[in-house]
Amino acid sequence: MGDRDAVIDTVNRYATALDTRDWSLLDRVFTSDAEGDFGGAPLRGLEALRGLMQGTLGGCGATQHLLGNHRVEVDGDTARCVCQVRAYHAGSGSAAGGHYELFGEYRDELVRTAEGWRIARRSLRVRHEIGTRDVLGP
Repeated sequence: MGDRDAVIDTVNRYATALDTRDWSLLDRVFTSDAEGDFGGAPLRGLEALRGLMQGTLGGCGATQHLLGNHRVEVDGDTARCVCQVRAYHAGSGSAAGGHYELFGEYRDELVRTAEGWRIARRSLRVRHEIGTRDVLGP
Protein backbone atom coordinates (compact mmCIF):
# COMPACT_ATOMS: atom_id res chain seq x y z
CA MET A 1 0.00 0.00 0.00
CA GLY A 2 1.33 3.41 -0.89
CA ASP A 3 1.43 6.41 1.41
CA ARG A 4 -1.63 8.04 -0.15
CA ASP A 5 -3.75 4.94 0.45
CA ALA A 6 -2.37 4.52 3.98
CA VAL A 7 -3.27 8.14 4.81
CA ILE A 8 -6.82 7.66 3.49
CA ASP A 9 -7.14 4.42 5.50
CA THR A 10 -6.16 6.30 8.67
CA VAL A 11 -8.68 9.06 8.01
CA ASN A 12 -11.42 6.53 7.20
CA ARG A 13 -10.60 4.51 10.34
CA TYR A 14 -11.84 7.52 12.34
CA ALA A 15 -15.32 7.17 10.82
CA THR A 16 -15.32 3.43 11.54
CA ALA A 17 -14.33 4.05 15.17
CA LEU A 18 -17.16 6.53 15.67
CA ASP A 19 -19.89 4.56 13.92
CA THR A 20 -19.01 1.29 15.67
CA ARG A 21 -18.26 3.05 19.00
CA ASP A 22 -14.89 1.28 19.03
CA TRP A 23 -13.15 3.98 21.03
CA SER A 24 -9.90 1.97 21.27
CA LEU A 25 -9.61 2.17 17.47
CA LEU A 26 -8.87 5.89 17.88
CA ASP A 27 -5.40 4.79 19.09
CA ARG A 28 -4.75 3.89 15.45
CA VAL A 29 -6.07 7.25 14.20
CA PHE A 30 -4.48 9.98 16.34
CA THR A 31 -1.07 10.66 17.84
CA SER A 32 -1.03 10.77 21.64
CA ASP A 33 -0.59 14.56 21.55
CA ALA A 34 -3.01 15.23 18.68
CA GLU A 35 -4.84 18.54 18.48
CA GLY A 36 -8.48 18.91 17.43
CA ASP A 37 -10.66 21.84 16.49
CA PHE A 38 -14.29 20.82 16.08
CA GLY A 39 -15.75 24.30 16.38
CA GLY A 40 -15.60 24.64 20.16
CA ALA A 41 -12.62 25.02 22.43
CA PRO A 42 -9.50 23.44 20.86
CA LEU A 43 -8.56 20.06 22.32
CA ARG A 44 -5.10 18.59 22.90
CA GLY A 45 -4.25 14.95 23.41
CA LEU A 46 -5.76 11.64 22.36
CA GLU A 47 -7.64 11.21 25.63
CA ALA A 48 -9.29 14.62 25.30
CA LEU A 49 -10.33 13.79 21.73
CA ARG A 50 -11.60 10.35 22.76
CA GLY A 51 -13.58 11.98 25.60
CA LEU A 52 -15.21 14.39 23.17
CA MET A 53 -16.23 11.55 20.84
CA GLN A 54 -17.57 9.41 23.68
CA GLY A 55 -19.42 12.33 25.23
CA THR A 56 -20.93 13.45 21.94
CA LEU A 57 -21.93 10.06 20.56
CA GLY A 58 -22.25 7.96 23.72
CA GLY A 59 -25.95 8.67 24.16
CA CYS A 60 -26.72 9.14 20.49
CA GLY A 61 -28.46 6.54 18.36
CA ALA A 62 -26.99 5.18 15.14
CA THR A 63 -24.53 7.33 13.24
CA GLN A 64 -23.00 7.23 9.79
CA HIS A 65 -19.95 9.28 8.91
CA LEU A 66 -19.38 9.27 5.15
CA LEU A 67 -16.02 10.58 3.94
CA GLY A 68 -15.04 11.27 0.35
CA ASN A 69 -13.16 13.38 -2.14
CA HIS A 70 -9.89 12.86 -0.26
CA ARG A 71 -7.15 15.24 -1.36
CA VAL A 72 -3.82 13.98 -0.07
CA GLU A 73 -0.35 15.56 -0.21
CA VAL A 74 2.56 13.52 1.16
CA ASP A 75 5.92 15.14 1.91
CA GLY A 76 8.30 12.59 3.42
CA ASP A 77 7.03 11.72 6.90
CA THR A 78 4.25 14.30 6.95
CA ALA A 79 1.03 14.54 4.99
CA ARG A 80 -2.05 16.67 4.61
CA CYS A 81 -5.48 15.31 3.83
CA VAL A 82 -8.65 17.28 3.20
CA CYS A 83 -11.89 15.37 2.73
CA GLN A 84 -15.59 16.00 2.68
CA VAL A 85 -17.77 14.61 5.47
CA ARG A 86 -21.48 13.97 5.71
CA ALA A 87 -22.38 12.77 9.18
CA TYR A 88 -25.84 11.56 10.20
CA HIS A 89 -26.80 11.15 13.87
CA ALA A 90 -30.06 9.53 14.96
CA GLY A 91 -31.61 10.41 18.28
CA SER A 92 -32.29 7.90 21.03
CA GLY A 93 -34.02 7.93 24.41
CA SER A 94 -35.83 11.22 24.93
CA ALA A 95 -34.47 12.41 21.57
CA ALA A 96 -35.75 9.35 19.65
CA GLY A 97 -37.17 10.34 16.29
CA GLY A 98 -34.88 13.35 16.09
CA HIS A 99 -31.78 13.64 13.97
CA TYR A 100 -28.79 15.82 13.30
CA GLU A 101 -26.83 15.85 10.07
CA LEU A 102 -23.85 17.90 9.07
CA PHE A 103 -22.06 18.57 5.82
CA GLY A 104 -18.48 19.73 6.15
CA GLU A 105 -14.79 19.23 5.65
CA TYR A 106 -12.04 17.61 7.71
CA ARG A 107 -8.57 19.15 7.38
CA ASP A 108 -5.89 16.84 8.72
CA GLU A 109 -2.14 16.99 9.25
CA LEU A 110 -0.63 13.54 9.63
CA VAL A 111 2.76 12.16 10.63
CA ARG A 112 4.34 8.83 9.90
CA THR A 113 4.99 6.87 13.10
CA ALA A 114 6.52 3.45 13.72
CA GLU A 115 2.91 2.14 13.82
CA GLY A 116 1.84 3.90 10.61
CA TRP A 117 0.23 7.21 9.71
CA ARG A 118 -1.53 9.11 12.51
CA ILE A 119 -3.44 12.39 12.60
CA ALA A 120 -1.52 15.01 14.56
CA ARG A 121 -3.94 17.88 13.91
CA ARG A 122 -7.57 17.81 12.78
CA SER A 123 -10.09 20.54 12.18
CA LEU A 124 -13.72 20.30 11.16
CA ARG A 125 -15.43 23.01 9.21
CA VAL A 126 -19.21 22.62 9.15
CA ARG A 127 -20.85 24.07 6.06
CA HIS A 128 -24.48 23.10 6.64
CA GLU A 129 -26.58 21.52 9.38
CA ILE A 130 -29.98 19.82 9.36
CA GLY A 131 -31.94 18.84 12.45
CA THR A 132 -30.98 19.47 16.03
CA ARG A 133 -27.80 18.98 18.00
CA ASP A 134 -30.02 17.90 20.90
CA VAL A 135 -29.60 14.28 19.71
CA LEU A 136 -25.88 14.51 20.62
CA GLY A 137 -24.51 13.94 24.08
CA PRO A 138 -24.83 11.42 26.87
